[in-house]
Amino acid sequence: MRAYANHCKTFIEDCERNQLTEKLRSGFESSFGYAPGNSEVQSWRNSLRALAMVLSRAGLTDQGILLEYKLPSNSRRVDCILCGYDAMGAASVVIIELKQWETCKDADGPNEVISFVGAGEHELLHPSEQARRYAQFLEDSHEAFHADTPPIQAHACAYLHNYLTVPSDPLKNEKFKDLISIVPVFTSDDVDEFVNFIKRHVGHGDGLTVLSAVEQTRYRPSKKLMEHVAKVIKNVPQYLLLDEQQVAFDGVYSALKNGIHNRTKQVVIINGGPGTGKSVIAINLAAALLASAYSTHYVTGSKAFTETLRNIIGARGSDLFTYSNNYMQALPDAVDVLITDEAHRIRDVSSNRFTPASKKSGLKQVEELIRAARVNVFLIDDDQIVRPGEIGSASYIRKYATDLGCNVKEYTLEAQFRCNGSENFVQWLTTGLGIDDAGPAMISPNNGFDFQIFDSPTALEDAIKAKAESGGSARLMAGFCWPWSEPKKDGTLVEDVTIGAFSRPWNARPDAGRLATGIPKASLWAHDKGGIEQVGCVYTAQGFEFDYAGVIFGDDLRFDPVLGQWVADKTKSCDTTVKRSGPDLEQFLKNTYRVLMSRGMKGCYVHFLDKDTENFFRSKIHA
Repeated sequence: MRAYANHCKTFIEDCERNQLTEKLRSGFESSFGYAPGNSEVQSWRNSLRALAMVLSRAGLTDQGILLEYKLPSNSRRVDCILCGYDAMGAASVVIIELKQWETCKDADGPNEVISFVGAGEHELLHPSEQARRYAQFLEDSHEAFHADTPPIQAHACAYLHNYLTVPSDPLKNEKFKDLISIVPVFTSDDVDEFVNFIKRHVGHGDGLTVLSAVEQTRYRPSKKLMEHVAKVIKNVPQYLLLDEQQVAFDGVYSALKNGIHNRTKQVVIINGGPGTGKSVIAINLAAALLASAYSTHYVTGSKAFTETLRNIIGARGSDLFTYSNNYMQALPDAVDVLITDEAHRIRDVSSNRFTPASKKSGLKQVEELIRAARVNVFLIDDDQIVRPGEIGSASYIRKYATDLGCNVKEYTLEAQFRCNGSENFVQWLTTGLGIDDAGPAMISPNNGFDFQIFDSPTALEDAIKAKAESGGSARLMAGFCWPWSEPKKDGTLVEDVTIGAFSRPWNARPDAGRLATGIPKASLWAHDKGGIEQVGCVYTAQGFEFDYAGVIFGDDLRFDPVLGQWVADKTKSCDTTVKRSGPDLEQFLKNTYRVLMSRGMKGCYVHFLDKDTENFFRSKIHA
């Protein structure tokens, strides 16, 4: 998807006639299903007029141009792609990252600089590194760039049209020398060099044929986290991190300089909603740190997620994947780095009523984790707390880290790598559930993500199984509105989830004994192919992703059209822990359905038990 596509000649004319911004605004809303923000529109006015002057100077007329081109399977957009042919007649594109920066400063990270953006200074990827990664992402993910014969050649650069280079400029620091030699950064002083670069790579032939090939959405299937784990631990090249993902990744290495070498406690908090790549960063960190000989543990509070990782990885390295309650007896600085994924699941203390007094540390669980490592990395989403006792939050961790004298750094992830890159869908879902009001009230059915409502659970299951049978990953999940029985004596499962004539079993209980052939343990339900035959709950689904998520939205949480608000009904819940949570019940249930409905990479299919709730969601979709 893109907001604008045309000949360069038309692009230049649209700028000259002051028509481009409105065409972009209209194209953006049509393609992405929501209106662009005012700040983004203003950046178009400033940057694209400057770009048009350069293209005019270069004499580009037949070349194709794409603006706000959405990268496959995530929400990141490329500012500009020029399409054409090089002097040898090869199909070629130039990816251009546009910046309005006026100054920048040095940053500790190997790929970062500091610039004033928005309301203050921020650590950001060097623009050339950002452009390089976009080009590499296309080469990895778009068949026109790797499978065609011959493939389209991808080149990249950055253009900072307001930037005046100064002596010893941080933008052209020695550490960026090799990068800039391949992916140059052009400033307001470098217009002639920028013109030559463009002409050399795309200055020949009619670029609309290349543009057409780029626009054909022939993408490789998205890389799955679980498939990636085994490769990355075995030192296969890492999954490509983009923008703030890489900034956060590099931030951990910056913290290592002080945490390991200067022996000062460091805490890095990485905030991000569902699908922003927290676990991808965590796993890449674990692999990179281990390869660099830093002792590193990957910590979670989820048995399902941890056991699945261990199962995929096998014996090698599986002991490095552990639980957040395993550090009661750990010595101070026992490991170099602890990476705590899903840190929102941190509990008050690690001990329980069965823990011998001799093994109790007398500390909060977060204190045990911080004590056990020189550098702690916490990856967290405050809106994924789904049951009492889970008390991890960014503010909670920040408080204890500060009280313990740690140096604290925080990063926020925004790009969407799930829901087919539709951050608009996740924001709409979050707003619709009343978790916050920051997202859009309405969503377009052509937002790039396959969201469908089904009239029956049977039709929903048929659609999910069809996706699984066609080679994708898919699972059926539900709110905890039915009892969860022990297995039968023969190891088969009781069909607890009953809706009229529809009846299916939950996934096996975590404490289940012997199970019949083909039924996976609870901890492996999300990954084992046999899991398609059971209905998963939030405790076995949280942390995982599938191509298609099927969700039975129970009647424990309903939208009341008379009151105009959400209502939690504990009499409809079979989760004995959550239903006793008093006034927090509604928030736990909202978070639960947000988790379930955001598991899909390509689509989310839903059946609602309550008709008013179904009608509420239907009313939030444009006709």
